Amino acid sequence: QVQLVQSGGGSVRAGGSLRLSCKHSGSTNLGLYVGWYRQAPGKEREAVANIHTVSFHPTYVNSVKGRFTISQDNAENTVYLQMNNLKPDDTGVYYCAADKSFTTWGRGPAAWGQGTQVTVSS
Repeated sequence: QVQLVQSGGGSVRAGGSLRLSCKHSGSTNLGLYVGWYRQAPGKEREAVANIHTVSFHPTYVNSVKGRFTISQDNAENTVYLQMNNLKPDDTGVYYCAADKSFTTWGRGPAAWGQGTQVTVSS
């Protein structure tokens, strides 16, 4: 069973940076898709980025391309989301999520982290 423990987040002004971490356990040799969803107040949860823990192939939503970078530290079984040039629209609760299937990750991942608040002020 996959388990996820998140850390990071906080409050910054527009243009600032934050880093999120997601330590995962319970994966197999085939790897997992691990990444983040976010939910802004009054809006639906949206996928932000994911990475495959074996191939390291990343995927991003268009609104964060060029600003966010997702990476994987194999030694620590931890996925990071480096968020640069943050905008107020990036504000929300960020949830780490994991699934063995890319398609299922996009529709409804099997495992979720506890969520962490990211607030970007103008």
